[in-house]
Amino acid sequence: MTDTDQIKKYRRTGLIIAFLIFILDQVSKFLVMQPLQLPVRRQIELLPFFNLTWAQNYGVSMGFLTASTDFQRWALVALTGLIGIAVFIWMQREKAKWDIVALGMILGGAMGNIVDRARLGYVADFADLHIGDFRPFLIFNLADACISIGVVILLARALLIREKTDDTKDDVQLDES
Repeated sequence: MTDTDQIKKYRRTGLIIAFLIFILDQVSKFLVMQPLQLPVRRQIELLPFFNLTWAQNYGVSMGFLTASTDFQRWALVALTGLIGIAVFIWMQREKAKWDIVALGMILGGAMGNIVDRARLGYVADFADLHIGDFRPFLIFNLADACISIGVVILLARALLIREKTDDTKDDVQLDES
């Protein structure tokens, strides 16, 4: 298999990951909102450190850019849609397998939250991770978790992993001679 074929395979895998995350996110939100009919801000304790708590998020991460009017809502849909398109384009140009996987996670999560905001006017959050009364995270959903994990993977790879390029190989050879 050529390098080009391998990169195409990685990109297909990234799109499959994005699609699966989107579907799982929408199914998980449906289950919380429909069969469980969890009222807003009511809790179902599943584990001593994890509750289902439905919250309607009218903003983006940590409640920033709260959309209180229809114009703001659709502007937020447009903004996050543009970001999603940029992530898709980046994924189509990327060559590193794990960067493509991370971008697929971000794209799938972004699509899930964009659909919520367009369909409902808010993003449905429900995952409440806590230690006693201490809540290190705001209430989130599967899409949010995948976006965050994807960003951490990209940052870790950018900051911690150096891939050797032809230039660095040449530098090493010149130093040895």
